[in-house]
Amino acid sequence: MPQKKNPDDLELLRGKAGRTFGHLAGVYCAMKGLSSTYNKDLQESWEPMLDHVKTVSDSVQIANGILSTLKLRPERMIASLNPFLLATDVADALVKIVVPLQAIDSRFPDNIKDVFNYEASVESRNAQGGTSRAGVLEQIEVLKGMLN
Repeated sequence: MPQKKNPDDLELLRGKAGRTFGHLAGVYCAMKGLSSTYNKDLQESWEPMLDHVKTVSDSVQIANGILSTLKLRPERMIASLNPFLLATDVADALVKIVVPLQAIDSRFPDNIKDVFNYEASVESRNAQGGTSRAGVLEQIEVLKGMLN
C-alpha cells in the first residue's frame, strides 16, 4: 500500500541489530575458556560470522536507502511537541535549586516556567553522545570518518 508511511525499514534494521548481537554472543561463547592454541571449537564461529557480514552489508544498504529518501518535516516535529516531554527537565531544575524530590508538590518556584523550552532541553543534554546540536554534529563527523 503506497499511501502507508510506516517505518518498516527502520524496524527491520532494529531487528537486524539484535541478530548481529546474537552472532557476537555466539562467538564469545565459542571462545570462552579456549587455550591459545588451535581449537576446533572455532569452526562453529564461521557460519555466524559469514551471516554477520551479510547482515551488516544488507543493513548498510537499507540505511543508505532510508537516508537517501528521507524527508524531514521540522514543522510537523514542532507541532507534535508535548509539555510532558519536559517532565525530566522540570525535575532536574527543581533538584538544581535544591528542592528535595520528596518535598516537591504543587508549590513550584516562579522560575520553573523557564524549563518549558524544548530547544533548551535538547541543548542541555551536552554530554558525549547527547542530543545537543554540537553533540549530534560530533557524532555525524565520527560516523563519516568510519565510512571513509
